[in-house]
Amino acid sequence: MPDAISKSLTTPDETVEFARAISRWVDIGDFTVGQVVSEPGWRWSMHTRPVVGGEWCQARHVGIILSGRLGIEMNDGTEYEFGPDDVVDIPPGHDGWTVGDEPCVQIYWTGLRAWAGFRTGHSRVLATLLFTDLVESTAIAARVGDARWREVLSQHLEASRAELERFGGREVVTTGDGMLATFEGTARALHCAAAIRRAAHKADLQVRAGVHVGEVEVVGEDVRGVTVHEAARIMSAAGPDEILVSDMTRALAGASGLAFEDRGVHTLKGLDGEWRLAAFVAEPERIAS
Repeated sequence: MPDAISKSLTTPDETVEFARAISRWVDIGDFTVGQVVSEPGWRWSMHTRPVVGGEWCQARHVGIILSGRLGIEMNDGTEYEFGPDDVVDIPPGHDGWTVGDEPCVQIYWTGLRAWAGFRTGHSRVLATLLFTDLVESTAIAARVGDARWREVLSQHLEASRAELERFGGREVVTTGDGMLATFEGTARALHCAAAIRRAAHKADLQVRAGVHVGEVEVVGEDVRGVTVHEAARIMSAAGPDEILVSDMTRALAGASGLAFEDRGVHTLKGLDGEWRLAAFVAEPERIAS
């Protein structure tokens, strides 16, 4: 049986400050948990957006309001107000502010590392893409039934999101029983893929993953372009529990000392030419843990 773990937010692992708001985080097990205190008069679009950029806050916040009140406006104009003991799940694409004259104290276990925001707009950038997919999900769903499968899938996606946050990834979209995420570096994407694989093993599940680097078009929260299709096809070529990467990804990640096994040349559906792929070999001791 694993030992209990305890950390205090009075001695946080990290502290992030903006005008009229402060966040203190601790990493505990596979999760990041933290406290956000926003002072009266604080508003994300007024005090945080000038620092992080973007039209809307692109973090998904899951947590609880301890005291004070928090206002939220979604990008479709819908407004909400939350108060003490409200457990919240706030999707990306929102503005937030402190309501009234009392500081708003919040605890979050999703969205903290993304709290500083992700830049949005309409531009082309170089990005590392990670696609994941559960293996034989249809057969599993048929075996366990719809209700149990929804629970299993929800737990898997939440575990994957925890790893995304830990490794600095940004969830773009869920893809049925997997997801697409972007990273600023190849090593982070690969370690995140390995961590998602380990989390799936704990639930007796298997995943396949594809990691690819290329230029994408960023449109709001979405990423588009041929690189996205290439990354999806690379994932589709992976076997159970395999993390496949493109030649470009392997070359960039090689500088970080990561190990790969050659998987030969492939023809990927809908893409021109032949593609040399390799499998990421995670550290054996971490796979076994």
